[in-house]
Amino acid sequence: MIELLRRFGGKFRRYMVIGPACKLIEVIFDLLTPLVIAQMIDKGIGSHDVNAVIHYGMVLGAMAVIGISFTLVCQKMAALTSQGMGTDIRGALYQHINKLSYAELDRFGTPSLITRITNDVNQVQLAVALGVRMLIRWPFLAVGSMVAALAIDLKLGVIFLICTPAIGLVFWFVMARCIPYYRQLQAKLDRIALICREGLSGARVVRAFVREDHERERFAQAADDQAHTAIAVGKLSSILNPVTFLVMNLGVCAILWVGGIQVNVGELTQGQVMAFVNYMTQTLTSIVYVANLVVVFTKSSASASRINEVLNCVPSITDGGNQPVALPEPGNVAPVPALSFSHASFSFGAGAANVVNDVTLELPLGKTLGIIGGTGSGKSTLVSLIPRLYDAGTGSVSVMGSDVRAWPLDQLRHVVATVPQRASLVSGTIRSNLTWRDESATDEELWAALEMAQASEFVRNKPQGLDAPVEAGGKNFSGGQRQRLTIARALVGSPQVLIMDDSASALDFKTDAALRHAIRERSVRGAAEGGLPLTTVIVSQRVSTVRDADMICVLDHGSVAGMGTHDELYATCQLYREICQSQLRREELEGQQGSMAPTPAPTAPAPICTKEGC
Repeated sequence: MIELLRRFGGKFRRYMVIGPACKLIEVIFDLLTPLVIAQMIDKGIGSHDVNAVIHYGMVLGAMAVIGISFTLVCQKMAALTSQGMGTDIRGALYQHINKLSYAELDRFGTPSLITRITNDVNQVQLAVALGVRMLIRWPFLAVGSMVAALAIDLKLGVIFLICTPAIGLVFWFVMARCIPYYRQLQAKLDRIALICREGLSGARVVRAFVREDHERERFAQAADDQAHTAIAVGKLSSILNPVTFLVMNLGVCAILWVGGIQVNVGELTQGQVMAFVNYMTQTLTSIVYVANLVVVFTKSSASASRINEVLNCVPSITDGGNQPVALPEPGNVAPVPALSFSHASFSFGAGAANVVNDVTLELPLGKTLGIIGGTGSGKSTLVSLIPRLYDAGTGSVSVMGSDVRAWPLDQLRHVVATVPQRASLVSGTIRSNLTWRDESATDEELWAALEMAQASEFVRNKPQGLDAPVEAGGKNFSGGQRQRLTIARALVGSPQVLIMDDSASALDFKTDAALRHAIRERSVRGAAEGGLPLTTVIVSQRVSTVRDADMICVLDHGSVAGMGTHDELYATCQLYREICQSQLRREELEGQQGSMAPTPAPTAPAPICTKEGC
């Protein structure tokens, strides 16, 4: 918590001084109130002097008005400080989270990050507000009341010395057992957030498989688990107030008993006894509120540590102020490969098995690389190394002849456009989604990208065209339309390398073929116009999507099982041949065998799919 105050409290320092100062003035008036009441009792009520009662009553009223005025100022300072710091912390968290690499995001998890940026920041805001308003009030009131009471009578002060340690023991007993529960509560809130996110984002799948009851049970179990912890800490906390007030009331009874005897013998006045009772009540009540403040600060401390864990997390991928990389000259592109992997390996975490294992390949400029393999073979992870979404653990990855670690991230990700496996659109319009890579893109450039992505037809059919609304996640578009819009978004801004990570899986074969043809034409046209040709990386599980690529890389459990053209791999790579036999039609397989006489005829059963390859 102290670290957050040092980091974000600087510009609110004057508020954090003015607020407690105003609260201190209010406390001074609270400490003077019992003395004024004592004078009212002794000189007014005891002497039947109405004028004295009215006089001291007016003094009390004036003190109340002044105290309330300073309280309002303190409240405003607390609001400005807590809300301002909360806003700054959220902004810093969101900005820092966007700097983290995929490795750090995987480690924290999306639900946990959402909880930290919402619930945890709320806890810190509450602690800051109470700190400005109450942190100086209750301790100062407790100490001031005790000093004032002892100044009235030392004999009655012995009762303070008995009651105060008793309340302190109760407080220590409860807090020592509550603190671990507060840390558990935040972790269990993360679990609830995870289940909520999975259930709501996958609502269609849940309903399609009639798993509503199962999801409700999962949520109920997580909520009950969190509730049980909250109830346990609530039971412990519930001990605090009753026991404290019991000790306080017993102390008041003792004061009245002993003080009554002293009044009879003339050692004390009635007003002094009442002042002593008020001071004791203020002291013990202050201790109760201090205990409640400690509860709040304990919760906020747990939340602050979770926030600091994110803010102190150093991104594993940074450009370190790298100088811009000079792109190859269009007339001299042959010696420079567009992409190069040199014994690149990657694993998720230390000690884990390699997801990508010792991959070496080179792709010339303007060529197309197809990557194919079974589910979980490391295709998406391999292409994620190109724009540095992950960094290779060993080996190197180069773009345009320069190691990706030498590129400024902004430049690298402008040169390399990625179409993710999961089509992701944000709320807004088609135009606002397409201009992510280039905010200054003209309508002509946007329509050209839509034409190439085979998306122009359905966009033109929208009444608003480019300004047609896009709902959150693109829910108002079909899966194929979302994929084509994300492809168009990647093409805006003239990238030199285009990565399509299984991003045409929802397209029919005709549209898929037209898309690949348009991208190839774009590459040829770019070279003819004196620019760099477009280099394409296509990840797919369809043979028909990658068969025309200049180079095909077959992955098997992260390792390269084969490299070459379609014909070469069909002749030499058993895994690729099996994939082809499971997808291509019988006529295509027979033609394939006829074109490669030395290759023995495959003995695999007839293909399952009769649609693909049409």
